[in-house]
Amino acid sequence: MNGGGSALRETPWDKAALGIDTFEILTVSEEVLGGIAGQPGHYTAKVDPLSDKRLLHEHGFYYCDTLLEPYADRRRFIEFPHDHVGLRREVPVDDLLEISHGAFAHGRFHRDFQIDRPLADRRYDNWLRQLHDAGTVFGLSFDERLAAFFGYTGSRIVLHAVAREFQGQGLARFLWSRGCRELFDAGHTELTSSVSAANVAVVNLYASLGFRFRNPLDVYHRLIP
Repeated sequence: MNGGGSALRETPWDKAALGIDTFEILTVSEEVLGGIAGQPGHYTAKVDPLSDKRLLHEHGFYYCDTLLEPYADRRRFIEFPHDHVGLRREVPVDDLLEISHGAFAHGRFHRDFQIDRPLADRRYDNWLRQLHDAGTVFGLSFDERLAAFFGYTGSRIVLHAVAREFQGQGLARFLWSRGCRELFDAGHTELTSSVSAANVAVVNLYASLGFRFRNPLDVYHRLIP
């Protein structure tokens, strides 16, 4: 492929879900964007929201999402303990997948009009399986019933969802509070995550727990058949 290896990074986790070659563009330039012309695959570019997007548009890229980075340290974290909330380290992956499947309507692949929704769902299901295999996802229960899952990599919260039957009851801040406390108790001094700016419910959830936001990124995609 043209465009320079250091300017492109393959994303095998996306390829496994979409069934095509997938890449993240690390350097947005005429040389790189011109170099991928005619090279089939799905391409992602993440850029500063205030940067000039003309070059991306000229090369067929389209806007999909704006990502924010929530962050909080121990001092800033606001905890909401609840006697009915518990944590489970050992949860069958099928039980977690039942919560995950179809839960990520705000994901950038779900918002990409050129990607079929079942493929976007598969991407998150595959990701959850990888976290489960690595032992970095736990279940959160309410009244001893599995209500949510919380996946992480180190101090970064990477994937989480509440089961449909527990949504709309004001429980998320208690569940997420328990998950965050688990990571702080493991020795992490700051927690971070990533959230779509369009997902107002989760933005507000993080804010209620004392998280602030930094490093916004506009996400652009291009699919070359």
